[in-house]
Amino acid sequence: MTINETGITSIKDIDLAPKPGKTYWKNSGREWREEFIYFLLVDRFHDDLNRKPAADNARRSGFGSPEQLQKICGGTLKGITNHLDYINDLGCTALWLSPVFENNPTSYHGYAIQNFLNIDPRFGTKQDLADLVDAAHALDIRVFMDIVLHHSGDNWSYPNDENYYYNQGAIFPFGAWRYDQRPLPIEFRNPEIYSRKGQIRNFDSYPETRDGDFLALKSFKNDTSPEALYVQQMLTKIHCYWVKEVDIDGFRIDAVKHMGEDYVSQFCSHVREYAYKLGKRNFFLFGELVGPEDMYNKYIGSKTSVVVEDKAIYFGLNSVLDFPLYHILADVIHGVATPDKLIARYESLRKNAMNRGEFGEFLVTFIDNHDQVGQIFKKRFGNGATENQIIAGIGFLLCALGTPCIYYGTEQGFEGSGEGDSNVREAMFSLEDASLNALNKSARIYKEIAFIAAFRKHSPILKFGRMYMRELSDDGKSFHLPSFKKCLLAFSRVLYDQEIIVAYNSSLTDQDEEYVLVDPLLNPEGSKFKFIYGQSGHISVLRNEEGNRHFIKLKLEPAQFVILTNSEDPKMMGQLAEKQE
Repeated sequence: MTINETGITSIKDIDLAPKPGKTYWKNSGREWREEFIYFLLVDRFHDDLNRKPAADNARRSGFGSPEQLQKICGGTLKGITNHLDYINDLGCTALWLSPVFENNPTSYHGYAIQNFLNIDPRFGTKQDLADLVDAAHALDIRVFMDIVLHHSGDNWSYPNDENYYYNQGAIFPFGAWRYDQRPLPIEFRNPEIYSRKGQIRNFDSYPETRDGDFLALKSFKNDTSPEALYVQQMLTKIHCYWVKEVDIDGFRIDAVKHMGEDYVSQFCSHVREYAYKLGKRNFFLFGELVGPEDMYNKYIGSKTSVVVEDKAIYFGLNSVLDFPLYHILADVIHGVATPDKLIARYESLRKNAMNRGEFGEFLVTFIDNHDQVGQIFKKRFGNGATENQIIAGIGFLLCALGTPCIYYGTEQGFEGSGEGDSNVREAMFSLEDASLNALNKSARIYKEIAFIAAFRKHSPILKFGRMYMRELSDDGKSFHLPSFKKCLLAFSRVLYDQEIIVAYNSSLTDQDEEYVLVDPLLNPEGSKFKFIYGQSGHISVLRNEEGNRHFIKLKLEPAQFVILTNSEDPKMMGQLAEKQE
C-alpha cells in the first residue's frame, strides 16, 4: 500500500485555514464563457522524459496497443507542466485534468478513488500538482480538476465477493474491505455511508441510477438521510482542502444526474463560498449530465435554489457539458445528417436559458471525449473524419455559443479506432521509443485550430455576440434554413454593430454556392465582409429588389470552413497575421 504523502488520514486532520503567505490566484477578469478548455487524461498526455515530436505530421493515431491502453501508461503531472507551452500555443486558456487522487491499483483513468486525501503516486505528488497549477497561472491558464462525488473506487466487496445488482431498492449486506488501510479518509471505512444496492442495470431509471453502483465502483448515499448529509459534508471539506492546497480554479463534477439536485447545489455553494474566502472569484463548477435538457435546469445556473431547513438559497452548477449538441454536431459536420436538429438545438438553448439565470445558455461544448464509446467523432464513419472535418468541428465550437472544449489528441487527428473505451484514450507519448511523442505543433490540424482559437481570443464578437443561424438561397430570392444533408451551413455572431459570418460546406465531394443572409441594419448594400479564415479577400453585401434582404454570396469547396467579419481591427489583424506565419 502506498504511503499517504499528505500525512492526513481523517477528516478531523484537515485544516482549511489559508496557507500562510499564500496569495491565491485571481484570473485576469475573463468570464468562463471566454475559455477554451483542453481536456486530458493525466496518464496519457506525457511522462517525465524529454521527448521530441514524431516526424510524421499526418499521424492519425496515438501510441499504445489495445493491451497497453487498458493499463497505466506512465503520464505524470510533471509531464503536463513540462509541456504547457503545447497547450498554450494551441490557444487553450483552461486545462481540465482527469481525476488525480489515489486510485485502485488496476485503474489508470482516475475515477476509482481509494484515497481522497492523496495524489496518486503514479501521477506525482501534491507539490507536483501545485507546481502545475502555478505554471499554468503564469501563462494565464485556469486549471480545473475532475472530481467524483457519487462513488468511491472498488474498495469493498459484497458477501463472497459476488456481483450484486439493483433490485427494487433492496439493501445488500456488506462483505469485506479490500485493503487494510483504504479507503481514506478513515471515515469512509464505514459501510453505513454507502448505498449497498448493487450495480445499476438501467441508467435512466430513478432511484436506481442514483443509488446503484457503477459496475464495481461503490455508490455513496446521496439521498436525504443523515448518512448522506455526513458524506456530503466530508466531500465538501475534502475538496475545499484541495482548493486551499493547490490553488485550483474549478471542478468538473462527474456523474451529476446520478445525484440529487439538493446534494449537488449545496456542495457547489459551499465550495464556491470557500473559494471566496480565499479571494478566488469565478470559481467554475461544471458537470457531466447525460440526459434531456430539461434536466439541466435542476442543477445549473445562478437561480438554482433549494429550500432546506435553514431556509438558505443554494446556487448550483455554473454549467454542464452540452451532450445534446455533441450527439448532433458530428453527424452534421460529416454530412450524414440534416441540420434541422442542430438548428433546433440552438433554439432549445435560447428557450431554456431563461430558466438558468445569467449566462445560462453558455454550456461547455465538445465534439468528442474519453468515454462516449461508439460516438467518438473521429471514428464514427468508416475511416474517420478528414483533417478538414476535424478543423471544421472544432472551428464550429470556437465560433458558436458556449465554452468550447477540445479532447487531447483531437488536434493531432487521433482516430481512436477500436470499440473499447481505452482505444479512445491513446497515449500522446510512445510506449516503445523513449524519445518520441505526438506533441507536434507543425501538424496541420494543430496549426489551424490554433489560428481560429487566436482569432476567438481577440474577438469580442465570438465571445460575447448573439448567435443566429442564417437562411440561405440559391437564387437570392427565396431564403430558407438548410434542410438536407451535405449542405452549406452558416451562422452569425452579432455584437452591437459588428457581425461575423461562419460557414461550412458539409459535402466531401461537391462545391456549394449560396446566398447567405446578413443583418441589413449593420451591412448596407456595397459594404464589405473580409475573409478571416478559409479564403482571402473581401466580398460585397448585396440586396434584393425589395431592399428588405441583405446577403453575401459564398462559394465553398467540399468540407471548406470559412470565417468572415464586417469589422477589421488593425491590431487584431496584425496579431493574426503573425500567428498564421
